[in-house]
Amino acid sequence: MLGDKIRKLRKEKGLTLDALADLTDSSKSYIWELENKNPPRPSAEKLAKIAEKLDTTLEFLLDEGDTVTEEDAADARFYRDYRKMDAATKTKIRQMVKLWGDDE
Repeated sequence: MLGDKIRKLRKEKGLTLDALADLTDSSKSYIWELENKNPPRPSAEKLAKIAEKLDTTLEFLLDEGDTVTEEDAADARFYRDYRKMDAATKTKIRQMVKLWGDDE
């Protein structure tokens, strides 16, 4: 459930309701409602900000069948961030990954 996932990730990050609300330009009551009342139509914009601050994806938060794992979400989030990087940074990351792979 959406609320359970938000609560779990928020607590893992050591964030209070107030802190997550501040980070996402939301109100404490809005975050509380998402976690506890399962509102029928949460704002996509707010959920996107919440996913970003919790280092996950919208797909993970909204997946009710639990087909998207936290690891899948972390990988997708990393790739989205990677795609925004400049070419030099991407090259460095690819080199680091190659070095890690050579150790095996």
